[in-house]
Amino acid sequence: QVQLVESGGGLVQPGGSLRLSCAASGFTFKQYPMTWVRQAPGKGLEWISSIDSIGTSTSYVDSVKGRFTVSRDNAKNELYLQMNRLKPEDTAVYYCDWLSARGQGTQVTVSS
Repeated sequence: QVQLVESGGGLVQPGGSLRLSCAASGFTFKQYPMTWVRQAPGKGLEWISSIDSIGTSTSYVDSVKGRFTVSRDNAKNELYLQMNRLKPEDTAVYYCDWLSARGQGTQVTVSS
């Protein structure tokens, strides 16, 4: 069955960095685009980034452009999100998505 397992979240000060990972299994990872979404406390789900199947085309929501970088390693079946210059408003649970599947999420808290 499809499994998406996110990791790498934590508590970080404003201006800090984190790198999230998503380990995928149960489907042919290298054939599909992948997406990161997040859900902040009390808010709905927000799309933040997508990457094509081979990692050459990426897109971002305006609020993270220039700070976040999505990448993937198709040999390892892993998706990544490098997050720099983090802000308190980036606090959320971050999920990786494939079609209708979603992992359990990883909590990112940005606070001093």
